[in-house]
Amino acid sequence: MTDKTLPTATPPASFGARKGMTRETALPWITTPLLLLILLAIWHFYVRGTGISSFILPAPSAVWDSWMDMLSSSRAWRHTWTTVYVTLMGFGWALVIGVGLGVVLGRTRWLELTLNPFIVATQVIPKVALLPLFVVWFGFGATSKIIVAAVLAFFPILTNTVLGVKSVDAGHRDVMTSLNATRWQIFRRLELPSSLPYILTGMEIGIVLAIIGAIVGEYLGGNAGLGFMLVSKMNGYETDGLFAVIIQMTLLGFFFYFATGALRRFTIPWHQSVEIK
Repeated sequence: MTDKTLPTATPPASFGARKGMTRETALPWITTPLLLLILLAIWHFYVRGTGISSFILPAPSAVWDSWMDMLSSSRAWRHTWTTVYVTLMGFGWALVIGVGLGVVLGRTRWLELTLNPFIVATQVIPKVALLPLFVVWFGFGATSKIIVAAVLAFFPILTNTVLGVKSVDAGHRDVMTSLNATRWQIFRRLELPSSLPYILTGMEIGIVLAIIGAIVGEYLGGNAGLGFMLVSKMNGYETDGLFAVIIQMTLLGFFFYFATGALRRFTIPWHQSVEIK
């Protein structure tokens, strides 16, 4: 039996009909910059009005200057690239193992019940407590940080994949089985398209946790990366530099999150979770 004779999970036509920018989707482009300007104004006038020490809270202009100096430094970009590398590697391993194991567990109920206590146990243990052990095993290089990032990102990807596989309509699965479809054909034609919204939701959560894991690992036991740079600024009592590194971290997190959101719009434009912006 060839794939041409098999049905495929197709999107509802109504989802593809949505076009243009609505008032709801346009609102964040107005309110977000406005709120940011308000917060910066409050920050600026508070610093000027109270005369607080710049060591405690520097002015927004001082933070901006420090960030601009950091962006012009090749050393800062090397640290940024290190964090990007650790985040992507950790997230990649979490994605491969999480989706692969999630598909198996979603299909095999007894295996899910057997492994679930062990999977949950890996999540309730504080990851910060495991980092010294990872450093002992794998050293101060990138490997220990990649493992921390992967462990943090693994659980949401796994659980959402399991939920996605288990949410496949039983009637559709029976139709595929009655047509003598192989397990691979059922997965490719039915389970994967139906599970993609859940998997992408897990990815959006996982990429944020991966960058948190990378930075925490660099902060506590690293010799490179934005987390290590944060420690250096703290040890040098450079409060404006601390804010500058935090800005860099925040923008990096936003980039990864919105990149994952763009992947959602590209792969499942028909799904109701996708908003046209």
